[in-house]
Amino acid sequence: MEKRPFRIGISGSYGGLNLGDEAILESIVTQLRAGTPAEITVFSRNPADTEQRHQVDRAVPVRELSRNEARQEVARFDLLVLGGGGLLYDGEIDIYLREVLLANELGVPVMIYAISAGPLAQRSSRELTRQALMPAALITVRDRQGARLLEEVGLQRAIHVTADPALLMQAQPLPEDALTREGLDLPRRRIGFSVREPGPAAPGMSVDHYHDLLANAADFMVRRLDADVVFIPLERGHKDLQHSHAVVAQMQCAQRATVLKGEYSPGQMMSIIAGFEFCVGMRLHFLIFSALQGIPFVALPYASKVTGLLQDLEMDTPPLDDVNPGRLLATIDHAWDFRAHIQARIQERLPALQERARENNRLLVSLLAQLGPRAKDEGK
Repeated sequence: MEKRPFRIGISGSYGGLNLGDEAILESIVTQLRAGTPAEITVFSRNPADTEQRHQVDRAVPVRELSRNEARQEVARFDLLVLGGGGLLYDGEIDIYLREVLLANELGVPVMIYAISAGPLAQRSSRELTRQALMPAALITVRDRQGARLLEEVGLQRAIHVTADPALLMQAQPLPEDALTREGLDLPRRRIGFSVREPGPAAPGMSVDHYHDLLANAADFMVRRLDADVVFIPLERGHKDLQHSHAVVAQMQCAQRATVLKGEYSPGQMMSIIAGFEFCVGMRLHFLIFSALQGIPFVALPYASKVTGLLQDLEMDTPPLDDVNPGRLLATIDHAWDFRAHIQARIQERLPALQERARENNRLLVSLLAQLGPRAKDEGK
């Protein structure tokens, strides 16, 4: 009798709002389906977008499901995957761990897949993390800081340090007229910039401080290099657009700046970034896309997940709260002069990081082989 496909649920920050998260999901689904028969259900804030974008079997409206409805969904699975991405932080941790706690109640195995953790300053967050993750069948984290934090909250068990699944993304062709519509079709020197909004994942970030930093940096690149600057919003449905325009409004050379207007897939965004000579950014996946395209960059690390990437690439950049405009401009100026060295370092370090990213799926497939499909009526 032929075995049925594994029924796998994937829970994370999905639903089209953030291109970095969509890159993670695309990578997870692509790798899993390459060698494993699977029926995939995604918990999504926008099920229609998720089904269309990723061609998964089902997507369910995670923020609209009652606890009992979510429980019925989880009961169907052979395995629940939480991840990847930065999901465990004060303020929203209970939202992201709901399905994990339900799986624990039901005896459904759980894999924690390439997550980041922190900040976890609240005692309740640390206790919930320990309670939810201790029974997990497998835990992988995408950076060493995440592993250390989980150990600090009392998670005394095996934790695998892997890497972000988006490191396995490939560039995709742009629509034929995309560059013309964005005003990027004529040959010019262009520098990419990335801004993010403050929020629970970055509670100590001062908006005025980083707006001032980026406006000064953008003006510097215009004057120093006679370059245009292009702001890349990775969270179109949120506040990246607002903050990008706010930075442009503070620039003295605002006429040389533009904010990307269209909506693109992660792979298409990589193709746009490939046209830049240099990048300056905050968002993790903007930096990952830059690295994948071989574009040298300077990061403004607002969180441990960004610091983790820089450490893996052996790129030393001071934390955002230790940077003033003068220090940032000096860092950018030096990085520009040594951009070929930065590019070579990225190319040297990237393959090992990508191999760590592949380890997530290898561990997942191995876990499925150990578990096998659950009995047809189990968990119901």
